Order: sequence, then structure tokens, then C-alpha cells
Amino acid sequence: MIPTLFSLLLGLQLLLPQLFDQALSASRQGRFDEALPLWNQVLEVAPDDAAAWSNRGNVQLALGDPRAAIADQTKAMQLDGESPDPHLNRGTAEEALGQWAAAEADYRWILERAPSDEGEPRASALYNLGNVQGSLGDWQEARRCFEAASLARPGFAMARSSSALAAFQLSDRAEAERQLRNLIRRYPLFADARAGLTALLWQKGARGEAESNWAAASGLDPRYRQREWLLATRRWPPEPVEALAQFLALAP
Repeated sequence: MIPTLFSLLLGLQLLLPQLFDQALSASRQGRFDEALPLWNQVLEVAPDDAAAWSNRGNVQLALGDPRAAIADQTKAMQLDGESPDPHLNRGTAEEALGQWAAAEADYRWILERAPSDEGEPRASALYNLGNVQGSLGDWQEARRCFEAASLARPGFAMARSSSALAAFQLSDRAEAERQLRNLIRRYPLFADARAGLTALLWQKGARGEAESNWAAASGLDPRYRQREWLLATRRWPPEPVEALAQFLALAP
């Protein structure tokens, strides 16, 4: 007997939880080429599932299509107007296109609704807003956002490192050094803090200690050698990027 369309759809609906889990697992493991068709199947069966739209949007962004990601996140918002996740995810896609005002609006939407004592998603919105402010050249406001993010989520090491780097950019090098050293004491294998302290110590003239920290940082994550990655992806401020570039130009 040839199965009817109804029976096929019913079978897919019964398999929906398993299909959703498979798509989510592929997404979390970074198997995005595999995850996208799985999310497409989920949405064929459950077109009103806001979480599926948002998850597919994240996959679209990971595959290099921020416009498709924005469309999916917007659809998720239409289906679930109270969830902060699509706003956070859409803001990230908007940042990829340099749409700073749109990204800021999405992050502020979250901050207006998230209680001040709520760690997530407030911490992520504050951190991303700091990146937006840094991209606009307002490192004082970026520093404030990074500091607030680290308070909203205790243990948010990248927010604390970004705050220190913003302090470096603003010539508050004593505070930047204090924060970076504290981070390294707590997280000895944290490459970002090691690389940041390398740049600061080199500029300060402490070459030997700079080289020691760089030996650890470069072994942990070789991307810190890449100027464009630091600026465009990690979003370091220009001053520490330049200091690290000078160190690398002269280091053995």
C-alpha cells in the first residue's frame, strides 16, 4: 500500500522529538552542514516551533549567511514574543553585517526586560553590547558593559578580559594589568588573558615576562598571532592589537 501524505506527516510528527534532538546535537557539535537539513525537516513538520526557527538561524549564521539567520530569528520572535534568545541571536547576526544600531536595539530589548539580578541572558546581552560599543569606538561605554556583564555572570572570564583590554585602550594600564594577572591566577590556561598581558608587558618594557606569557598563550591558541582575527572576530581594541603586533614583529 502506498502511504498517504497524511500518514507520512503523522509519522514525521511522531518522530519529531527524535528529529529535534538530532538537529540540536548536530548544531552543538558544530556539524552545521548536517544540522541545516535536519532543522528544515523539523520546520516542515512543526512550522510554529519558535525554538526550531531560532536554532536554524544560528546554523545559518555559522554557515556564513547572516541575512538568512536574521530572517529565521525574526520569525522566531513572531512566534514567541517574550523569549530573549532570538533577540540575542539576531543581534549577533546583525553585528556580522555591521548593523550596529539594529544589534544594539536587540540587546537593549533584553536588558529592558531582564531583571538586574538575572545572570542569563542579561550577561550575554551586556557583553555583546560592549562589543558593539567597541566597534563604534566608544571604549569607555564598552568597558562599562563588559564590567556589568562580569558582575551579572560570576566567572564570565571573557567579559573580565574584555574589560581589562578596554582599560588598556583607555590608557588605564595599571588596572588592565591587575585584572589580567588576577585572571591568569584563577585561569592559568586562559589564552586571552595571557595574550593581553603579553601585549601590555611588551609596551611596558618587561620583555622577558612578555615572552613567558606569550609562550603559554600561543601554545594554547595560535589564532592570537592573527591581527585580523583579533580585530574582527575576537574584537580586541586597536591599542592592545598594535602592541601585540609589535611584540610579534620583534619576538624570536
